[in-house]
Amino acid sequence: MNSLFTFLLFASPSLPQIFAGTANKGEACNVANSRLQAGTYQFWSECNSVTFCNSTGLCDLKACRKDDFPFGYTTGSDILPPKCDKGEFCPDEGSGCLPQLEVGSPCQLNRDDQCLGPDNFKDLADTSGRGLNVNGSVCLNNVCMWANVTAGSACVVENTGYTGYGASGEFIDIVSRGNCQLGLYCDSQALQCMQSKDLGVACSADKECASFNCLTTNVCGETAATPRHFGIYVYILVALGIIGGMAGTLTGLFFAHRKQRDAEREKRAQYWREQNAFHQNLMNMRETARASILSLPKNGGSRDYTRDALDESSTPILHSGAPKASGLRNYLSDDGSSEFDDGPSYGGKRSDGRF
Repeated sequence: MNSLFTFLLFASPSLPQIFAGTANKGEACNVANSRLQAGTYQFWSECNSVTFCNSTGLCDLKACRKDDFPFGYTTGSDILPPKCDKGEFCPDEGSGCLPQLEVGSPCQLNRDDQCLGPDNFKDLADTSGRGLNVNGSVCLNNVCMWANVTAGSACVVENTGYTGYGASGEFIDIVSRGNCQLGLYCDSQALQCMQSKDLGVACSADKECASFNCLTTNVCGETAATPRHFGIYVYILVALGIIGGMAGTLTGLFFAHRKQRDAEREKRAQYWREQNAFHQNLMNMRETARASILSLPKNGGSRDYTRDALDESSTPILHSGAPKASGLRNYLSDDGSSEFDDGPSYGGKRSDGRF
């Protein structure tokens, strides 16, 4: 019950979480200001989380603890106080271990462990982990009692409203406890111990159900800790979904990569066709220039046929069926400078007067 409340309370980071005061060891404090916080019923004092307010009005280091991992201490802390031995308890203040209390003694809220158990505590103790009692003892309305009341007998009930926070906002979570034996619950109206209800029976509170789980439909349902079992078809469908998803992903990647490889292969093939065409053009130009030089007359005339032939042979041979550029060649842009002018020469007089 308390674990549920703690989850509801501290699940939202926007909630005010007041754990302890701010006074350090040796600083002044007032015991009269120690209290249980409204809505949470958490013990609070003016001292910080590792000290308590002693009888002299000063904060002193805590002398005991009731939790394995108390709040405010770091892991491996050398000031971690000890836990109490069997037959003792540590009060909320942490002022020191005290002997367990007899029936009818005053006890602190929801501190069943402060009460001394009966001789037959093994028959009465709650071992389900629901916190119905501790060793057959309960602290109801700040008084130690034994959880040994039988069916039909008068019982004592304690209803405590805790403040909870959910998606719809703030709400009150009422925790109802009694001193009935296990398998019974204390009816808040009749104040008598009644038999716990089976699954499917109408209910108005968790304590009425043997499973301790009254559904929103006001019928007793299975305990919240009951494991869920699914049919074999669910596992088959999940396995098929996983296999199908993996196969689809691999197939999609295969086709995508194949398309990319085909595109790259086509670029390389086009590039080599282009280079081969350029090589053929250069070979043709060489043969044309050689043939032109050999066909020139040896004598007569003042014209320089050798230069004309060379000028003519330097003109690139353009084919109408030349392949389209592959995009893999890198070109230098002409910025007007003759230093980067690698274009073909067509003869004639240049601007500087040279041919």
